[in-house]
Amino acid sequence: MIKIIGFVNIILAALLAGTSFGIWIGFNPMNYSPSTYVEQQQNLLRSLNTLMIILVFTATLTTIVSAILQRKNKKTFITLLIAAGFFIGCILITRFGNVPIQNNMLTWITNSLPANWAVLRADWWRFHKMRTITELIALCLIVWTSIKNESTIVY
Repeated sequence: MIKIIGFVNIILAALLAGTSFGIWIGFNPMNYSPSTYVEQQQNLLRSLNTLMIILVFTATLTTIVSAILQRKNKKTFITLLIAAGFFIGCILITRFGNVPIQNNMLTWITNSLPANWAVLRADWWRFHKMRTITELIALCLIVWTSIKNESTIVY
């Protein structure tokens, strides 16, 4: 059971961090024209919002379950709880940083942007990079606990 949960945990964390990393690398909005930015961002939000919410919550819960299953191994238990903490950090960054800006962006019309649209774009991008880093750290911690010496797993 521990190996199955660990495998699922890695997959969920990798999908979450990989999607965010792909956005970071492939969709830097700072060079887009205003109309392209609005269209791209609104499409991104509409197509990925629900998926990313599901991924981050299931990755967090799976990480906590994995930690509980391995609670007899203190190093693994603590490392997985720290990883879950990074996922919770991602949730908080998104909820209090990205989401308010996203809700605003979804109302924008390409030919009538608010005067502060470039500031909001920069803020959203900064929050996106912060949450991507938290997801990548969580993924690394989860993978590390999985690949270290199997003899340390206490059944």
